[in-house]
Amino acid sequence: MEHHFGQGTAEPASESFDKARVLNVKPLRTLVPVFPSPSNPASSSTPQGGAPFVCVSPSGPFPSGVAPFYPFFISPESQRLSEQNAQTPTSQRVAAGPISTAVPINSFRTPTGAANGDVGSSRKNARSRGQITDEDGHSNVEIEEIDADKGTGTGRLKRKSNKKTKARHIGGSVSVDVDPDAVAADILKSLNPMVFDVLNQPEGSRDSVAYTLMTYEVMRRKLGQIEDSNKAANSGAKRPDLKAGALMMSKGIRTNSKKRIGGVPGVEIGDIFFFRFELCLVGLHAPSMAGIDYIGTKTSQEEEPLAVSIVSSGGYEDNVDDGDVLIYSGQGGVNRDKGASDQKLERGNLALEKSAHRGNEVRVIRGLRDPQHPTGKIYVYDGLYKIQNSWVEKAKSGFNVFKYKLVRLPEQPQAYMIWKSIQQWTEKSASRAGVILPDLTSGAENVPVCLVNDVDNEKGPAYFTYIPTLKNLRPTAPVESSTGCPCVGGCQSKNFNCPCIQKNGGYLPYSSALLLADLKSVIYECGPSCQCPSNCRNRVSQSGLKFRLEVFRTKNKGWGLRSWDSIRAGTFICEYAGEVIDSARVEELGGDNEDDYIFDSTRIYQQLEVFPGDTEAPKIPSPLYISAKNEGNVSRFMNHSCSPNVLWRPVIRENKNESDLHIAFYAIRHIPPMMELTYDYGTVLPLKVGQRKKKCLCGSVKCKGYFC
Repeated sequence: MEHHFGQGTAEPASESFDKARVLNVKPLRTLVPVFPSPSNPASSSTPQGGAPFVCVSPSGPFPSGVAPFYPFFISPESQRLSEQNAQTPTSQRVAAGPISTAVPINSFRTPTGAANGDVGSSRKNARSRGQITDEDGHSNVEIEEIDADKGTGTGRLKRKSNKKTKARHIGGSVSVDVDPDAVAADILKSLNPMVFDVLNQPEGSRDSVAYTLMTYEVMRRKLGQIEDSNKAANSGAKRPDLKAGALMMSKGIRTNSKKRIGGVPGVEIGDIFFFRFELCLVGLHAPSMAGIDYIGTKTSQEEEPLAVSIVSSGGYEDNVDDGDVLIYSGQGGVNRDKGASDQKLERGNLALEKSAHRGNEVRVIRGLRDPQHPTGKIYVYDGLYKIQNSWVEKAKSGFNVFKYKLVRLPEQPQAYMIWKSIQQWTEKSASRAGVILPDLTSGAENVPVCLVNDVDNEKGPAYFTYIPTLKNLRPTAPVESSTGCPCVGGCQSKNFNCPCIQKNGGYLPYSSALLLADLKSVIYECGPSCQCPSNCRNRVSQSGLKFRLEVFRTKNKGWGLRSWDSIRAGTFICEYAGEVIDSARVEELGGDNEDDYIFDSTRIYQQLEVFPGDTEAPKIPSPLYISAKNEGNVSRFMNHSCSPNVLWRPVIRENKNESDLHIAFYAIRHIPPMMELTYDYGTVLPLKVGQRKKKCLCGSVKCKGYFC
């Protein structure tokens, strides 16, 4: 449903100004890629010009001290083979295989009537060289510009990393810190060979964009986990986003490397990004910091610049209040050392001026504040615009600034306007159409979950009782006794004596931004046996809902689940709540065809195709069956998809009294607001005689047509 707010913003009147007076055209320049020299060449990735790296099995072998990492799920046998390979000469190696307590209840009953009711690297935006910050908004390094127009880029750090191999004690044994460059190289080597086939195509595709971004996220989060656990206070710039991006550029793990005017293959309007480097890697916007991207075109005997994309992130006096019109300020005129000055008609400004005369399309990326991390930005691709007018006016600083009026082309999908609509719903300046209940949880969650139907006359789902977590009437004894951790102030990434960190392979499973850094088979969180507080970084799945979710009526799949907020890859969304049942009860419900709300951990789940692994469910101590038919939470409304954006992982919470196993859902990739949340329901194998297959309506291009 479309929402229209306001009219086009007219450009402000200004005195007549001769643009030629500030004309200072410089030749187009391409920044030459310069990569920092590896501190340990022997363990670094292949240098430019070296032999291409070889794709190997995702099961390894891995460097000494490194456990298999996201999203590899290694069986004991394949792990044994991997370790054997690591100690065996190459010519003799064998191939390794791929890799609760009762809670208050709040009853939900179908109502009788209807009622309406930057995180990425936050930057000091100068559209030029400047200071940028890490994923949590803390500045610690200055970089030079990155321009990705020729397939490579530079993330040259002013402060070089001084990496050394260090030993640390974990559980009485000595573990050697791993060189992040070596880990990154192993990640690239573990890519599915089909990724390279897709990326080598002359034109990008949706798959190539997805593969590129997923590879970047895997590498960035793993490097961040290693940096976070490094004992040395000055162990480097701690910019895993730059390190991951620079390595991918040098290896050609990117798509749409050739600049173009107009849309970018595989990038859809409404796509979101949390790092400027992501824009570079998919060909949406090449410079890592400058707000204007342009190309050179030949006209007669001269080269003329034309703008291809702009990033409007609020650093200048841009007017972004209207969804179809953007008043954009030119670049330059701001210098931290020399102060403000008049902007000049050169580089990006000249390109915008030429594009205004030529009338070419310009891609617009809007940088919006991240509600989850106020110091960060979310970059939203808002589609194609044309420059309708340009002028010069005095800014608040008193100096001349170029202004450009861009108008959005018609008949494009909504993107920025969806964000504006949600903002108005939040501020109560506009009502959410089709609201049946403002909160179907009846206060059981930290944030309300509204029930919405703007499709048909259905008044709500069948009766169920809302519970926010598991209900286990017959808890079993834990597999092994646990005294928990003694971390009174909370688990710290550098405290290698913490038993919870030891169980997670020597690392905290969550980053400082509370993202899942390493999707292993089992995640060990702190629990009732631990002395750490409830806000401990290793209790992420226990804090309830953080996003403003809504249960909505789909057109052909019944009820579904989506979020008003953007969800970053690796973020915890919710757990699967319901009643723990045994296998006999599963058979009983399955026989009555009432298994639509049963979660079965023994089913076969397809893993991420970018990093091929086996198709078995993650290994957990014992099978877990959960019925959400009569009691459950929002997870019971998540539909199946053959190309899901959410996956589940088993979470064991330290508890000496009983087995405390939960199922948690995490985002596979960045999920824009109002996009349906889906996961793979898995498959029961072998299929039983007469077992019915359910028709799949996920609409994915890779839809199998059914699930069972």
